Amino acid sequence: MVRRFRVVVVGGGFAGLTTALALAHNHSTVSVVLVEPQDHFLFTPLLYELLSGELQMWQVAPSLDHLLSSRGISWIKDKVVSINRQHRCLTTGGGCELHFDRLVLTCGGVLQSFGVPGVADHAIGFRSLADLRRLQKLVQGLQAQPQPLQRLAIVGAGYSGVELACKLADLLPDQVLIELIEQGDAILQGSREFNRQQALAALQHRDVRLRCHSRVQMVAADHLKLLVHGQREILPCAGVIWTAGLAVEPPRLMPAAMTSAQGQLLCHGDLRLLGDEAIFAGGDVAAVSGQSQESPPATAQVAIQQAPVLAHNVLASLQGEPLKEFHWNDLGEMLSLGCGQATITAKGFTMAGPTAARLREAIYLVRMPGVGHRLAAAAGWVGEHWKA
Repeated sequence: MVRRFRVVVVGGGFAGLTTALALAHNHSTVSVVLVEPQDHFLFTPLLYELLSGELQMWQVAPSLDHLLSSRGISWIKDKVVSINRQHRCLTTGGGCELHFDRLVLTCGGVLQSFGVPGVADHAIGFRSLADLRRLQKLVQGLQAQPQPLQRLAIVGAGYSGVELACKLADLLPDQVLIELIEQGDAILQGSREFNRQQALAALQHRDVRLRCHSRVQMVAADHLKLLVHGQREILPCAGVIWTAGLAVEPPRLMPAAMTSAQGQLLCHGDLRLLGDEAIFAGGDVAAVSGQSQESPPATAQVAIQQAPVLAHNVLASLQGEPLKEFHWNDLGEMLSLGCGQATITAKGFTMAGPTAARLREAIYLVRMPGVGHRLAAAAGWVGEHWKA
């Protein structure tokens, strides 16, 4: 009997889930185990459309039961807490011990507080369904009981902060003043110029107040303490949404693995962990060491491109075949800029407005994992827009 190798994938985000699904096609040679504590896969670039109701939960956040049904993948609903690299064994929070022949770490990012007091207790992130529910509850409360001079503060004027500011301004018109707080001197640092200009116009059109050169020193239940050009300021607000950055928290590896300055696991160009033949990493938790090209950003686009390379290289390493190098192909940049509005820059092509919003949604829906769900989500989208 031919031996079946066990491959364990840690993390059910796009990189992890898509890698697991690709590996499962080779069920005659590998058995695939996915370890993920959440019930649903969540395609985070469309989380804004869930907040506004432009897309439905089943399209953007299908259940893992649905996506894994009849795929031959074992799902352990738990979180990995430690990995013994020498014995090729991992331990979950529930006490399960699991041996592996190959391990794929795609744990994703978590809210980065930068040590600011009160963030964990009072701020709302925007990375999970739990974050979405908290923000929806806040929005519903503000809509139900409008009061004068209500403020929402969004900390961080990167992609998430700008997209949220526009969406919330559309959901709460003339009810809430949106304050977008940025430590640097401009929004969307590193973004395409066309998209940055479109975003600035969208913020101005919605009367979003942009506060650059503002450092948050403390978050309280009803206010922020800021340092603005060296002067301390207290900003009353009804809620704080924190989009200032992501941190990575990989499971504890024994012996410890080499990491970047940001805590990411250092990998070879083929996404193997430095100094380890059995462990691969992708998504937010991975950083390629010594690569000649610019390090790719922590985006869904990168995770989408890494998944097939991870799946191929895991199988190739088990079969003694050459591994592929991962090379990121920058396909462009898409931002949601309010309900029914977006901006796109890709390979010299630019577009903004309602058509860009529809195109952005369609592009993301056809990239959802699982062929069946991808077709159903896209068909549902077409049906809704055909009726409209």
